[in-house]
Amino acid sequence: MLDEAIARTKVLQDRMQELGISHAVFTSESSIAYLAGFWGYLGIEFGRPTMLVVPADDLPTVITPLMESEMVAEMTWVDDVRTWEDAGHRSWSRALSEVLPETPREIWIERSDIPAIVRNYVDERYPSAVLKDIGPVLGAQRMIKSPLEISVMKQAGEVAAAMMAAAHGSLAIGAREYESALAVIEAGTRRAAGFLSAKGWERFVSPMIHNLQILQSGRDASMVHRRASVKTYERYDPVYFCFCNMAQFKQYKLGFDRMFHIVDVTDEAAQVQQAAIDAQQAAIATIRPGVAARDVAAAANAVYAERGYQTGYRTGRSIGIAYLEAPELKAGDTTVLQPGMTFAVDGGISIDGVTAGRIGDSIVVTEDGCEYLTDYPRQLLVTEC
Repeated sequence: MLDEAIARTKVLQDRMQELGISHAVFTSESSIAYLAGFWGYLGIEFGRPTMLVVPADDLPTVITPLMESEMVAEMTWVDDVRTWEDAGHRSWSRALSEVLPETPREIWIERSDIPAIVRNYVDERYPSAVLKDIGPVLGAQRMIKSPLEISVMKQAGEVAAAMMAAAHGSLAIGAREYESALAVIEAGTRRAAGFLSAKGWERFVSPMIHNLQILQSGRDASMVHRRASVKTYERYDPVYFCFCNMAQFKQYKLGFDRMFHIVDVTDEAAQVQQAAIDAQQAAIATIRPGVAARDVAAAANAVYAERGYQTGYRTGRSIGIAYLEAPELKAGDTTVLQPGMTFAVDGGISIDGVTAGRIGDSIVVTEDGCEYLTDYPRQLLVTEC
């Protein structure tokens, strides 16, 4: 993984030289993990920024809190790791000013991800510098996944499948939503642990599946992003599991969703769910190199229209080391698909206060179509008890 991070950084630096970019400052966890190979377990939410400064023609520098520096130095290939402390003259702002030019004409930052305290400092310290966005430059590079990345994402897909099987197995009349969430966490963690060793770089990779489970059941199924509660499952309840904030491994995130029905299903709920499945499958059947992203969305939208439904959802999003990457499968996105791109592809319908239909899988674009990264039955799913 670190050898690949070195190669990625060199590709970025070559592109920076082509564009005349002197320095770029990366502050998002996903970009730092992609280029430097590490991530922290404390971050900006504690007021402690970590940064990666990449010059176009020299070695990069990591700026990290002293309390995390030992772990960072072990995880990253970057030799220049500069530390800072919460009090005294060794501040992160001083460390940043030491690696940037004294009076830069422009500074390239991640405009959508830079923390406010870092942006405020840059504005005050370099008032004459033009701030430009390095995000699209690195984003274009990250669109195409390497064979190593795809192999990691396939492992993440196996973790996700274990989670979904546990979710399915937890469903019964009288069981509670939070009990399903606990089953998901345990199953996913155990499967992820099976891929890891306690040696080298991998000893810093936690197998723990975490984040609040997106789960809603019964009449709340139409609410999309409600979290697991103490609600008890009842007969006919639709139950929706979304793993988009949980299905991940070695920092690579997938999209994965399924809808289940407790013991039985009403005719209306069955029709809605089948329409969502058919829309997703129409989109996936469209995916291949040379197709525009918007055309994949159009294939799904045609199914919704034919069945008399409307949807406000995009059909999919690019996935990788961040939760959301470019491009998106939605109207207006003209990006042409290429082999190695990876997407979460969804089918989704909501009928407020009544029911919903949802399904989501992750795929990788191949030379002649696409391949699933996640695998679980793509059909109407009804529990037995």
